[in-house]
Amino acid sequence: MYDFKPVAGQSRQDLYAELLAAAGALTGGESDGVANMANVAALLAEFLPDLNWSGFYRMVEGELVLGPFIGRPACIRIPLGKGVCGTAAATGQTQLVEDVHAFPGHIACDAASRSELVVPIVREGAVIGVIDLDSPLPARFDQDDARGIEQLAALLADRI
Repeated sequence: MYDFKPVAGQSRQDLYAELLAAAGALTGGESDGVANMANVAALLAEFLPDLNWSGFYRMVEGELVLGPFIGRPACIRIPLGKGVCGTAAATGQTQLVEDVHAFPGHIACDAASRSELVVPIVREGAVIGVIDLDSPLPARFDQDDARGIEQLAALLADRI
């Protein structure tokens, strides 16, 4: 049985190192991408406080399609360039949004979400999906979060 839990009171750097190690342990040697995304979505919800959604969108035939997640039901398909996830996928760049209501074209899947972090997952130069984190708190995410999730996306690029 796996029992990955963050250590209370640790630094953000240590938290992300521990999250990365847990994700590596869970996904290493497993070839099923859906299983790996499901376990990592659960890890994200366990390790990161103040989230109301954590999960994945996968690139399928030129659009993002909902993957494994923890949270309320979500939008199933997102066109490239639309909303925070579609922008991250289209540009290949992390989107750190302090106030989703101020983001042009924001897609409101959950009205409780106030801030969002979306990191593209890139394999061989192509975006294959995104990691999406939502919070009910404004400005919940910062550059430390972005760096930590970017490292996670790099780890997962060959595992999903």
